[in-house]
Amino acid sequence: MTTLQSVPSLGTHPAAGHLPSRAETRERLSKATYDLLVIGGGILGISTAWHAAQSGLRVALVDAGDFAGATSSASSKLLHGGLRYLQTGAVKLVAENHFERRAVSRQVAPHLANPLTFYLPVYKGGPHGAAKLGAGVFAYSALSAFGDGVGHLLSPAKAAQDVPELRTDNLKAVAVYGDDQMNDARMALMTVRAAVESGATVLNHAEVTGLRFTRGRVTGAELRDRLDGSEFGVDARLVLNATGPWVDHLRRMEDPNAAPSIRLSKGAHLVLKRTSPWKAALATPIDKYRITFALPWEDMLLLGTTDEEYEGDPADVAVNEKDTAQILDEAAFSIRDQQLSRDLITYAFAGLRVLPGGPGDTSKAKRETVVTEGRGGMLSVAGGKWTTFRHIGRTVMNKLAALPGRPLADDMEPIASLPKRLPLPGIANPNAVAHRLLVDGGTPGPRMAADTARHLATHYGSLAFDIARLANETPELAERIHPDAPEIWAQVAYARDHEWAETADDVLRRRTTLTIRGLATDDVRGRVEAMLRRGA
Repeated sequence: MTTLQSVPSLGTHPAAGHLPSRAETRERLSKATYDLLVIGGGILGISTAWHAAQSGLRVALVDAGDFAGATSSASSKLLHGGLRYLQTGAVKLVAENHFERRAVSRQVAPHLANPLTFYLPVYKGGPHGAAKLGAGVFAYSALSAFGDGVGHLLSPAKAAQDVPELRTDNLKAVAVYGDDQMNDARMALMTVRAAVESGATVLNHAEVTGLRFTRGRVTGAELRDRLDGSEFGVDARLVLNATGPWVDHLRRMEDPNAAPSIRLSKGAHLVLKRTSPWKAALATPIDKYRITFALPWEDMLLLGTTDEEYEGDPADVAVNEKDTAQILDEAAFSIRDQQLSRDLITYAFAGLRVLPGGPGDTSKAKRETVVTEGRGGMLSVAGGKWTTFRHIGRTVMNKLAALPGRPLADDMEPIASLPKRLPLPGIANPNAVAHRLLVDGGTPGPRMAADTARHLATHYGSLAFDIARLANETPELAERIHPDAPEIWAQVAYARDHEWAETADDVLRRRTTLTIRGLATDDVRGRVEAMLRRGA
């Protein structure tokens, strides 16, 4: 393994194409007047910035933390049509979700998404019968034009071959359907990169401390760089509040008397080591409305999720003992005990769903996007699903074009004229990328390990060749960050120089999978921080 003493030599010679420094970005933000300032670097803000920049607008995007640093990297990692929405008769919504899911996974980001087969077990005495679920998965697959096969019923014996830990006691049948999964943080980062390549200026770890007003209208924001404390401001013709769980906090900056517009629902997840290979995911009905997931993700198992109202500080959301017990108890409906040992848990995380304000059970609330305009003209957007992030970006842009006085409409390329399936950076067939990395990605020097090649191909697409080049030029960068994970040190250098990584958590939690694997040890963290400092 690389020693800490060897780190100072890594990546100390900047290559062409590095990002501008934070000081340069702050200066750029403070000197220009932007058409649109997006506050909030979750996927809704990122997608809107991407579409706005494509439309020809001058766009700035800032976030108090890291890009996708909150809810957007705490999802179930799924691109899905929403099988449970059929229960409420939302057929059109499911069809729209399927369209977006397939566009993202097939044309926009095939290097970042992959098909996943789901098994929906039907147990004696369960909330749904086999005939009903069989019809449900057939209808679900029909709404995606059978692009993922035909939903059908499977024998318990065949399902148990694919998912060895499946409980077969009282198992009557298994319904089968298809969706997709992804690494949400990587998908968000590639969308940030797409926005920047379209002309947007972005800065993470930049907190809004106040709004700027001109004749009563919001025309920018005051900011503080959380990394060095420097203060600066941004002027903009229009400001979009896309701060997710903090949306009402920013609305009160605009209007201290603004009434609450949202409520929050906490979704917790557990990550466990797998005791055997899984060839499919499990979606197990808990009651009439709720489903618990068991998802093979990377070489781990992702369990969840919970759904309960949350009223605390969004920054404090965390998985507690009640959440852990609930997730394990619900997983035990369909998973054998040996896979649910607490000793197998490597990580736990929780995110906050942003739901429209109102009464009722959060698990039954609509996952819809709400766009509102405040008294100072600031637009606020909240809610929605990861699957439809492109659609939400287009929806917000159409709202901007339709504002009274149409302040941006004359400068915007109509959304309808933009490419419908513009790919994200790095688009490539990940199998072809992995093959090339294995064949020639490690020369000169030792061959690249198969798991590292596969990991790079499915997290960077064709950009993986840039990382392989770094590893070839500096042998220390070809070494693994931790012996039990596929990531290599070249990814840290790349995250620092090309992906806005500023802190160890930026790297370990969102640019790589080290934290989720339970491998972000003090030693690893210290060495990552040392490399980040060398690039400062």
